[in-house]
Amino acid sequence: MTKPKILAFAGSTRIDSFNKKLVKVAASGAMENGVDVTVIDLRDFAMPLYDGDLEQKEGLPSNARKLKDLMIPHQGFLISSPEYNSSISGVLKNTIDWVSRPTEGEEPLACFKGKVAGIMSASPGGLGGLRGLVHVRAILENISVLVIPEQIAIAKAHEVFNTDGTLKDKKQEEQVKRIGASVAKLLIKLTA
Repeated sequence: MTKPKILAFAGSTRIDSFNKKLVKVAASGAMENGVDVTVIDLRDFAMPLYDGDLEQKEGLPSNARKLKDLMIPHQGFLISSPEYNSSISGVLKNTIDWVSRPTEGEEPLACFKGKVAGIMSASPGGLGGLRGLVHVRAILENISVLVIPEQIAIAKAHEVFNTDGTLKDKKQEEQVKRIGASVAKLLIKLTA
């Protein structure tokens, strides 16, 4: 039996993103529970803003196709999303919009349908990105992703990380790792 695979990424392209750090903590929790995890940076998959005319004229941009091809064989996702103006980041929404587009001979929502996801956020604000997670959950569930009930929003993110990317508060770190572990355990059950 092959191990389930999880793709982990942040909805931010900022080099020192709190959400990039956070998703790596969750990824370690998943790996500790026997799954393969691929951590990527959306900065490596730059795409134009979604435009139906551009899609009709040129098809999927090459980076959207590369990311979609990477997503399809993964059974799960760990997504850490920053909150921009009480919602999802533009880069994450644009990514979802492009990779959700069907290509010839492909089932609609091929890289999302039937997948399992764990979501989280980190923000310098007092709510930790909680308002944005409501939108991330709604979008993912609408495109046939099963989002686990537990989630975490880390407030005052500029104060909570050690220089090595771990969380200063070990209880908080365990909560984040548990999200990765929960997705891993569910995928192991579903693929058994």
